[in-house]
Amino acid sequence: MQNNLRNKEFRTVEIPKWGNYLRCQWRDCFASHLSSEEQKMIGMDDFLWHLCSWEKVKCFEKEEAIIAFNKQSKYKCTIFYQFIDEAYLINKANTLKVTDLPYEQCHLYYSDIYIMDWNSKWTFIMTHESKCGPYFIQIT
Repeated sequence: MQNNLRNKEFRTVEIPKWGNYLRCQWRDCFASHLSSEEQKMIGMDDFLWHLCSWEKVKCFEKEEAIIAFNKQSKYKCTIFYQFIDEAYLINKANTLKVTDLPYEQCHLYYSDIYIMDWNSKWTFIMTHESKCGPYFIQIT
């Protein structure tokens, strides 16, 4: 975890081995409108964010996604990765911004980072692909 999150007023709790659980929860919350077969067809078994790049969900992209994330009300959220099972719970996340995210670690492991509201009402995704993302999905 980057020092950015440790040096702020956030309360960061490491939740080891929660990655798979959170990826499944993310899929259930944001891609449940697609059948398992449809999810496989767009490659969600490889990258969850294909939901956005294949335009199967309404989302903000690029700068609009960053603005939406930075403006989003945040109390408690999780941070997890595409291929790594470590995850983090961020309490008192109301001032969490994109610049605070542990994205360098994401690139180190050739992964993607997902930030998800504790109540699964929104998610912000930064991908390893420079042409794809970031993305922001909000459930209304």
